[in-house]
Amino acid sequence: MDGRSAYRARAIPERPWFAGITTDSDSNKDQDGAHGRMSLNAEMLDPAGSDTSRGLLKRWRRRHPGSRAGDGRSIVERVLLARGLHETEAAGEFLDPRLGRLHDPSLMLDLDRAAERVLAEARRGGSIVIYGDYDVDGVTATAILMRMIRAIHPEARVGWYIPHRVEEGYGLNSEAIDQICSGGAGLIVSVDCGVTAVEPARVARRRGVDLIITDHHNAPSSDEPMPPAYAVVHPRRTGGSGGAGCGGGEYPFSDLSGAGVAYKLAWRLATMASGSPRVPEHLRALLIDLLGLAALGTIADVVPLVGENRVIAYHGLGRIASSPFVGLRALVESSGLGGSGVDARGVGFKIAPRLNACGRLGHANEAAELLTTQDPDRARAIAESLTRLNNERRRVEQAIFETACERVESEGMHTDDRRAIVLADGAWHTGVVGIVCSRLVEKYGRPCILLGRDGSMLHGSGRSVEGFSLHAALEACRDHLTTFGGHDMAAGMRLDASSLDDFARAFIGVANERLAPGDLCGIVEYDTDAGMNELTIDAVRDFARLEPFGRGNPPVRLLVRGAVISEPPRLMGSTGRHLELRLRETVLRSEARAWMRLVGWGWGPRIASLRAGDIIDAIVTPAISDYGGLRVEPVIEDLAVVGRT
Repeated sequence: MDGRSAYRARAIPERPWFAGITTDSDSNKDQDGAHGRMSLNAEMLDPAGSDTSRGLLKRWRRRHPGSRAGDGRSIVERVLLARGLHETEAAGEFLDPRLGRLHDPSLMLDLDRAAERVLAEARRGGSIVIYGDYDVDGVTATAILMRMIRAIHPEARVGWYIPHRVEEGYGLNSEAIDQICSGGAGLIVSVDCGVTAVEPARVARRRGVDLIITDHHNAPSSDEPMPPAYAVVHPRRTGGSGGAGCGGGEYPFSDLSGAGVAYKLAWRLATMASGSPRVPEHLRALLIDLLGLAALGTIADVVPLVGENRVIAYHGLGRIASSPFVGLRALVESSGLGGSGVDARGVGFKIAPRLNACGRLGHANEAAELLTTQDPDRARAIAESLTRLNNERRRVEQAIFETACERVESEGMHTDDRRAIVLADGAWHTGVVGIVCSRLVEKYGRPCILLGRDGSMLHGSGRSVEGFSLHAALEACRDHLTTFGGHDMAAGMRLDASSLDDFARAFIGVANERLAPGDLCGIVEYDTDAGMNELTIDAVRDFARLEPFGRGNPPVRLLVRGAVISEPPRLMGSTGRHLELRLRETVLRSEARAWMRLVGWGWGPRIASLRAGDIIDAIVTPAISDYGGLRVEPVIEDLAVVGRT
């Protein structure tokens, strides 16, 4: 272990440590203490200070105005409050994400109709084609349905079709549907795509083949029709024939991933085939094991890890390393995670990139085969191939990133009067540009679209910033696009190369209208203020009860105010990329902690801006290090120098 993390949850005490949370906020109270001689910002020591300030990297924002220190609540209670868990009951439910909290799949419109049709086709021996997507969410959704249908009807004729990312692009396409119909399919089931595929659905209808759509992406606008499919299964669908049918909620949870929707359909297939909510043991065991695949798709697709997604991720992560699926085990081993449990970070940084690599640089068929094969030797071979592809992806990504940064700077796309980035290059691999977009958004703090060339067409991806809906912006520019789809934060699009200049002007115009210059700096949110004396091993272990972390439930971040850098900052690592700070508190209290060590991964280049005697505010992620003894060793997220001793 490298000492960067070591959360270990302790058992729940007889009296829950989150008991006593209320919606009422006591008045803020100043902490007792004396100030030494120093020059500092008065807000630094004021628990009622501003909720938004600025560090060296980003703007700072408190998650919840009632989560301040000094109101009598413990640090753990304040963190729960910051996440909207105001009541003991709500906190208890969040911290106990039992499987019984998953909703009945039948509550989702058209899901029972879809399940009946799938089982009927399997019983009659017809050919079922699962039409997936090339990302992790789509591939895991494909594998979930493949495995469940085969478990119910081992003789079923079921296969998959996943489009080529570069040659076909995202989603259902009419040519592929026509090809599948010509191949003798009796039923097509889409996963993680299709909710806007009106023309492909018409093709299937004309060919006399039923199409079931399962999706979670943004639906058509209210003035556009839904695809004329046999069934449209979507967690936000409420009925009706127009796009408005997917906005709002009969189903209790609207943020499922594509794999989550597929899991709900698989669950209903099992109960419907069994004629009872109590399914045979082999199907029950399979449903538990399929949670591992659903968790991969859920985490990789960056949907909010709350509600049902939290339940799926929590239980699914525990099934990944010990999965009976030989491909999943081979993937874990090739990712270097075989000797430890798999957490959300391991999925996001190790497993998901490997599964995505073949879809980005080759064809996602390999990923689908990996997750459905029964052959251990074939599984190991595919897993090793994905590792090689992922290494190549990283090389290609870095080259595109460096070129894109040069163009952003030279073309002035980093200025306040151009609040979005739109770049195209015929040499860019369209399977990788989405990752580069994310890095550019992080660096320049504005929406980004990168496009590669495919003949006379441009094909690319976009990523956005908080508060700017990428999908809505593309909707406003749709006259310049051939196709587009996605979410508020990520989307894909195709357009004619001749439309590039018009599209870029229109998109940047929308960004200039909807974003202020002050929005072009990233935001780091923190849960609450914290004194160094509050950062105990027990508290950090309690924070681990909030895992898995991800969108909607980020890692705990705390604001440590008015700490003094007590020794000269020190570089760490063989190349000096990392930074060590030793801090002491400026407020001298009997319970004050003598000192604390902070680490800043990748902060080495900023050492020149820090010196002993500086008084800083720092946003940190609490962590436990076991290097040289067990201790709390927070990780720096951002900091600001606010004074000198």
